[in-house]
Amino acid sequence: MLTKLIEDNRLQKDLFRGKFGLEKENNRVDSEGHLALTPHPVAFGSKQENPYIKVDFSESQIEMVTPVLDSIEDTHNFLETLHDIVSLELQGEYLWPSSNPPALPKDEDIPIALMDNPEEDRYRQQLAEKYGRKRQLISGIHYNFSFDEEFIKKLYRAQNSDGSYKDFKDGLYLRVARNVLKYRWLLIYLTGASPVFNKTYNEQCVKWSDHFDDESHFFSSMNSLRNSICGYRNRKQLHVSYQSVKEYVRDIMTLVDAKELISVREYYSPVRLKPAAKSNDFYQELLGNGIGYLELRMIDLNPLKKIGISQETMRFIHLFLVYMLLLEDQPFDDEAQAKADLNHDSVIINGLMGMFESDKGTSFTFTGQAEAMFGEMKQIARTFIPSDQRYMEVLELEMRKIRNSDQNFAYIVKAEIQESSYLTYHLSKAKQYVVESHANRYKFVGYEDLELSTQLLLKAAIKRGIAFTILDRDDNFVVLKKGDRLEYVKQATKTSLDSYSTVLIMENKVVTKKVLNKHGIRVPKGNVYRNIDDAMNDFAWHLGNSIVIKPKSTNFGLGITIFKDSYSQEEYAQALEMAFSHDQSVLIEEFVSGKEYRFLVMGDEVVGVLHRVPANVIGDGIHTIEQLIEKKNQDPLRGKGYKTPLERIHLGDVERMFLKNQSRSVTNIPQDGEVVFLRENSNISTGGDSIDFTDDIPGSYKQIAVRSAQAARATFCGVDMMISDIGEEANETNYSIIEINFNPAIHIHCYPYKGINRQAEEKILELLFGR
Repeated sequence: MLTKLIEDNRLQKDLFRGKFGLEKENNRVDSEGHLALTPHPVAFGSKQENPYIKVDFSESQIEMVTPVLDSIEDTHNFLETLHDIVSLELQGEYLWPSSNPPALPKDEDIPIALMDNPEEDRYRQQLAEKYGRKRQLISGIHYNFSFDEEFIKKLYRAQNSDGSYKDFKDGLYLRVARNVLKYRWLLIYLTGASPVFNKTYNEQCVKWSDHFDDESHFFSSMNSLRNSICGYRNRKQLHVSYQSVKEYVRDIMTLVDAKELISVREYYSPVRLKPAAKSNDFYQELLGNGIGYLELRMIDLNPLKKIGISQETMRFIHLFLVYMLLLEDQPFDDEAQAKADLNHDSVIINGLMGMFESDKGTSFTFTGQAEAMFGEMKQIARTFIPSDQRYMEVLELEMRKIRNSDQNFAYIVKAEIQESSYLTYHLSKAKQYVVESHANRYKFVGYEDLELSTQLLLKAAIKRGIAFTILDRDDNFVVLKKGDRLEYVKQATKTSLDSYSTVLIMENKVVTKKVLNKHGIRVPKGNVYRNIDDAMNDFAWHLGNSIVIKPKSTNFGLGITIFKDSYSQEEYAQALEMAFSHDQSVLIEEFVSGKEYRFLVMGDEVVGVLHRVPANVIGDGIHTIEQLIEKKNQDPLRGKGYKTPLERIHLGDVERMFLKNQSRSVTNIPQDGEVVFLRENSNISTGGDSIDFTDDIPGSYKQIAVRSAQAARATFCGVDMMISDIGEEANETNYSIIEINFNPAIHIHCYPYKGINRQAEEKILELLFGR
């Protein structure tokens, strides 16, 4: 017995390890809930080559595909990010959240996807002629799953079989597939969420149905139109053998040869056997290398969830698949398949009230059999994963849907549509989910531990169809792949396009000044000190001048102090100590008056310009400075470690000293509307605000910024420039380059405090991979 073999060999935890993937289809609609007749958005690149965002049957039908991932959480999060990317790219259009289509035009007016591939185009045309275009717009979710390969290998070694490993693995997946087909009625009931459809759908199905109003049609007990005779399945029931891969392939090819199927892809089984590797000859790959994973195709889009499926539903399906592996394996001949088909239709037509037939020819009720199966699944969860209560919790959740039909997805959707209408209800959901996606616009869900600039770059890569792999999460080190080309990128802007010497030039502020000065670019005057005693000896020489004290090699404004007015010897010493704590050498430079602007240079272009306002609070006449800081830090756009567009304000020694120089303390209460600055330096990393000035800065300053980057031979560079008055063109005296920075943060230009998104991440990919 398989359960005993697993227990005897201590493979309990291995049993629940696996690989997961999701594929999701959504129709695009206009603001009235009608099918969008526009082409597939060009922003997503090639329809065939983009591994994440594709088209399905129609130009109007987007398909989102996650990579193969190790956990349910990662897979769900990735699909959510795909959904957000697509939603926010659509202009005046929405993703329809139901498996059933929106309001449709005439069949012949539905645009078939043009794939620039004669074979693909011909296949879609044949489907349209055979089934009608409207039926092909039924959408859903494909749930892909494989057991952990090491688990299967350990199990193979433990059972001491003389057969090959390939045959053993195929046998496991075939066993699961057979049992899923037998008991799919349970999954269809629990995941069915397409009970109502629009009057513009298939005329015959509309004719047979009841309706709430003129547009909203339904069948009395049906929970999934998609899985019904009116939905997405073959014209007649087609049976193939699931006893072996050889017989499975043979039977499907026989159906193709007999013209029952247009191609092997038209076999719309609720469960498909899939090879691990993609191949032009799908079934030769399956025969040669065996089953890589199973694809479950009967899952409806759930309109109650933004991305159409929840982690709880995914976890239940996972447990169900494990249960199907451990369940007794009964013969699955044509007669057993016919019974499974009848049970499938019974749950769709009659729901909980349907009568079902077992392998042994006896009848059973839905509730009775479901209760028994849930009891066995609970025992599996207790035995194999007792420490993970999530599976027990999801079983309780799903069981409540059986005991209380009004908690079922389809029941809830149907009831809520009755309060509105089919189009109004789903369009309202679609618009609500766009708002939720907008709140996530700067996040890569599941990768929030990465720097925000890296998250933005990866989202842009997905949109363009560039695959990525995380090499080191802590270092934000990734590899991007498009075709045969690989690009290694660290922290978004550290790429192969900049040499190591270029980075060293920008990192060393002394060298930076000398390089810029050699190229005729104005920089502040100053001295370098290698020990604090020499710097203290020059205190009298600096006294009376506005100065900046900073480490020779610094970034993000670390260790910098600015004295514009008077300062004491003690304050001067404290600033030196802080600067020397960051480097062995320190610069003391003249303070250049004016406003500071950050120029983001990429290639030979200024992509964005920001004026960074130093960390500040605005008084209300009630709260103290400390309280105002706490209040400002509650903004959800503010966080820590470059994972949000703005950084929280830190109330440390630098801020307290700066307040002291203003004769203030953290307990002071500023007047209503009074602006209180907390730092002299304006880095976003220290709580500053970013204001976009890209369209306001004269081109002469942009030219200087590009020249500065080129002087250091930098492709990606942040140029910090002091400008007296942006109302006049640059001349020899009205600007100064404070520093140039390697690895400039791009997110501050994409999500400024005020201004528009400059889409710097897109420029990085353009420079790496071309347009």
